[in-house]
Amino acid sequence: MISKSSQPRFSARRLAPWAAMFAATLLLASCSQEGSAPAGMGAPGKPEVGVVTLHPQSVAITAELSGRTAASLVAEVRPQVNGIIQQRLFKEGSEVAAGQPLYLIDPASYKASYDSAVAAQQKAQAAVPTAQAKFDRYAGLLKQNVVSKQDYDDAAATLAQAQADVASAKASAETARISLDRTSITAPIAGRIDKSTLTPGALVTANQDTVLTTIRALDPINVDVTQSSTNLLNLRQAISEGRLKFSGPNVSVKLKLENGTIYTQTGKLEFAGANVDQTTGTFALRAEFPNPDRLLLPGMYVRALVEEGVAQNSFLVPQRAVSRNTKGEATAMVINAQGKVETRVLAVRNSVGNNWLVDSGVGDGDRVIVEGMQLVRPGGDATGVEVTIDETTGEVKDRGQGTSAAPAASNAAKPAPAAAAGN
Repeated sequence: MISKSSQPRFSARRLAPWAAMFAATLLLASCSQEGSAPAGMGAPGKPEVGVVTLHPQSVAITAELSGRTAASLVAEVRPQVNGIIQQRLFKEGSEVAAGQPLYLIDPASYKASYDSAVAAQQKAQAAVPTAQAKFDRYAGLLKQNVVSKQDYDDAAATLAQAQADVASAKASAETARISLDRTSITAPIAGRIDKSTLTPGALVTANQDTVLTTIRALDPINVDVTQSSTNLLNLRQAISEGRLKFSGPNVSVKLKLENGTIYTQTGKLEFAGANVDQTTGTFALRAEFPNPDRLLLPGMYVRALVEEGVAQNSFLVPQRAVSRNTKGEATAMVINAQGKVETRVLAVRNSVGNNWLVDSGVGDGDRVIVEGMQLVRPGGDATGVEVTIDETTGEVKDRGQGTSAAPAASNAAKPAPAAAAGN
């Protein structure tokens, strides 16, 4: 066993050089770490954030209104005479022309009635010459005082009766002809024809409740939408105050289909309702669209993009830069001319794509922070790097040149909810 007296002794004097060397090593390591800034940092103490510089611009204001398509013309086909259907003369689901025969009702009885009426007209016409000759003869004899005035009046009455019989017989013949023609049921309008509800052999009656088929005109096609009266008042106020320039009477309309695609044809606003529905607080709008390919069918759910006007000298702030404070106000962080971070309260009107249309709170040349908001605080310093926002996704697409490191991933607040104009 080694005795205590034989163990090495380390005095404070002998440990001092080693402690000094260890402290120097720690100091050098600390200086090395301070010399290299972490990712997302610009100058020492200044976080590097992505910004978008704002400039005033003219912005087209578009209201997105939900609605459904409707045929521009609709005709329900019903028989106008009684009888049995002999033939169906069209293909269900096809395009038919106006006046095209659709059904044939047994015409035999109507043909006989027409022939009888024509014969009665001819009989009535045959009596006219005799009555006319008698009247002319009595007129001459009356001047010679050979016949009495009574005989002359009787001859005149007989002629008038014969002429009236002709007119009556002619009308009866025309009525019989119309009934005969109506045994051939024709298309009242051009369009796409629906299925037939009855088959040949079915008995039909004039003006029955059951329709034989329906024809709908699909080109052009209508789109019926509604807009709230509140949005209408706001729109008119913006126009009267000069914040919005009215697009004029010829308002163009685009259409977003159920699958999210934009319809290639541009429509025009045709009709605006003259009253507001007391239950829903909305009024009706109707737009008309060309539909040459018959892509749109009646009853489809669509969203109409209606141009309301142009906002002059307006600012578009990316939605990713906007959040809500505890008061519910829309806010954004801005780097001012001194390089300090400010929080601005924004007056948001409505959304335009992935941006908010802002009436106040920002100005020309303001640099709005869109990436790296978690790195800065109001009143602090920041280095802004210009970035580009993808118009489709609303995400940062490109960053400015000369950046040593990309801005740190942003935990940007979600865009402030706001209804699009017209909703």
